[in-house]
Amino acid sequence: MRTKREVAGVTELLMGLSLGLGAGVTPGALLTLVITASLRGGFRSGVRLACVPLLSDLPVVLLAVTAVGALPQVLLRVLSVGGGLYVVYLGVETLREARAALPPRPGEDAPSSAREVLRGVVVNLLNPHPWLFWIAVGSPIFVSAWDRAPAYALAFVGGFYLVLVGSKVALAGAVGAGRHRLTPRGYRLLLGASGVLLAVVGAVLTVRGLLPRGL
Repeated sequence: MRTKREVAGVTELLMGLSLGLGAGVTPGALLTLVITASLRGGFRSGVRLACVPLLSDLPVVLLAVTAVGALPQVLLRVLSVGGGLYVVYLGVETLREARAALPPRPGEDAPSSAREVLRGVVVNLLNPHPWLFWIAVGSPIFVSAWDRAPAYALAFVGGFYLVLVGSKVALAGAVGAGRHRLTPRGYRLLLGASGVLLAVVGAVLTVRGLLPRGL
């Protein structure tokens, strides 16, 4: 029978995996770049863009965790509730978009690989979504988990980026391998499943923020 600490560690890992999947396949600037690069240059071009968060997110995570770590517990709980509601909103918006979503079409000129990656890094740093996620959602979870055990916080971050990058790599593979296999119906189903998952995770985060600490 698992101890309470072991269950808590698994919970943080599952939270990271779920949020990573939602962030990985939700429509956005970086996902569009990944798909467009895959359509233009195949799987390898898409993979380079899929790995951009590993290059661009470090300053975002450090700044957000440092700021949130200095906040009192009351404000941390408020952030957790607000972040949970924001994730629910993203889930609902994703479900709405999924009804008529279409895979992006490639442009005319394919930039060099270095230029593609640089553009992806700049787009991700200027994109408000990673900042909003880590300030409102990721950092409260990370700080709370770190207070219990650093391994739980690392499990959350590791699970998040494993699926965030992995889902984009898988999508790049699906687009690059066939270029025609990713049908609009399949894309909509994938987005719809992501939207449901985001809404469920957001509800869990909201409830956790409302409950007394330690429950």
